[in-house]
Amino acid sequence: MNKGDLIEAIAKGSDLTKADAGRALDATLDAIGKTLKKGDKVTLPGFGTFSVSKRAARMGRNPATGEAIKIKAKKTPKFKAGTSLVETVK
Repeated sequence: MNKGDLIEAIAKGSDLTKADAGRALDATLDAIGKTLKKGDKVTLPGFGTFSVSKRAARMGRNPATGEAIKIKAKKTPKFKAGTSLVETVK
């Protein structure tokens, strides 16, 4: 399923137009992104939790040359599926 398919499913399931469903999806994703950027969690009961994980700086290797390189510390988004979602997929 891609974004267009998801918008269509939202529109059908909620009696919205595709344009309204697209704007709702975009607003939802934007809100999740802004919340994660602040370092907060987003919890959707039954679906899962979005959070930010911090990766420490570390040494790595350039696969082409074998040269040691320093990999900077960074923050990455993380998702943990909720129990209901896990049960749905089983």
